[in-house]
Amino acid sequence: MTNINSDNSREWAAQAYALLKKRQEEQKQELERQEEQKQELIDISNKENTSGPSKTIADPELGEFDDNFTWSAMILAAQGKKINQISIDEIDWLTKLRRGLEETRKGFVTELLDKLGDDPLTPESLDDLETLLIRADVGINSTDKVISSLRTKLNEEVVGGEAGIKFLKKELKLIIDKPIKNSGTDLLVPQKGKLNVWLLVGVNGVGKTTTLGKLAYLSSKSNYKTLIAAADTFRAAAVEQLKVWGDRSNVDVISNQSKNADPAAVVFDAINSAKKRNVDLLLVDTAGRLQTKNNLMDELAKIKKIIDKKVPDAIVESLLVLDASQGQNGLKQAKSFAKSADLSGAIITKLDGTSRGGVSLAVSEEVNLPIRFIGAGEGIKDLRPFNSYEFVEAMLADK
Repeated sequence: MTNINSDNSREWAAQAYALLKKRQEEQKQELERQEEQKQELIDISNKENTSGPSKTIADPELGEFDDNFTWSAMILAAQGKKINQISIDEIDWLTKLRRGLEETRKGFVTELLDKLGDDPLTPESLDDLETLLIRADVGINSTDKVISSLRTKLNEEVVGGEAGIKFLKKELKLIIDKPIKNSGTDLLVPQKGKLNVWLLVGVNGVGKTTTLGKLAYLSSKSNYKTLIAAADTFRAAAVEQLKVWGDRSNVDVISNQSKNADPAAVVFDAINSAKKRNVDLLLVDTAGRLQTKNNLMDELAKIKKIIDKKVPDAIVESLLVLDASQGQNGLKQAKSFAKSADLSGAIITKLDGTSRGGVSLAVSEEVNLPIRFIGAGEGIKDLRPFNSYEFVEAMLADK
């Protein structure tokens, strides 16, 4: 990571803010100039009975030049971004991530900083840290690993409060990064030239269908040809919900309106459609299931058999959607699903407003699941590929 002199950080962020402000004004002027042309296109398309221009999602507005902006800009700078490469989208996301982890941070970092101050770490302060980590649902194994590393370091040298926080960030990042590195894929994206099938699994209420809708938007915006299979046929509202998301993302939804339709049959139809359209990514919404419901787990296995038979060369990912606010219950779900659903990754949702954001570390350490995406907000853009550096910095950002 690039090191930025802290004395210059606010000045650097101010330059970035001024550039974004100028860019935003230019974009607004350009949009105004294009308005007449857009209206002409709509008129022409209506005359020809063809569909109108694609729906667009409003871009975020540049907020105030405040601590959130400065922090977000510096996180981007630390990852090698130049001032002219920073976008309002990125600033907006990092601000939401930092705010989303505020509850975790309040009961963790604030108290930790108050306890440490500028004094060197002591065995007693490590005991306090251990309690705070467990309270944030970081998990027993992850906590033991971090505390053991800190004790070893403490035996070798005097560690001040600031150095202790820096070391803690490094240890937490190592825990999260391990399963990602073991997977051989740092960033999960569809591979061009093949059909990629991503199955979203999880219990009811974790935000699975909503997450799939946001993934569809992210994929479509990234120029991957995307299709949705509404295979959660046991919950009537799920199909209608997906159609709304599909409409907002300009992504088609393959569904079966029959009551209690066979989910595997929906996937069968979706694969046929995906092959005809040369789709890059097929997103499959599956029924919310408890890990103890064998019939639903069998249904998931049936869907996978259909995929293997119809497209044996497809790249299949099984992604478990977890609600961060469920803390240790979410961890139990991950362990159970990992045994029976052949998972390849996790998506952590609802990070905003929970004090249990540390569960992401427990999932990485105790289930060995790479975290692929995280959600921190209700908007269609509030789901992003997981970045361990940004996550740890947001979780441990000081006041």
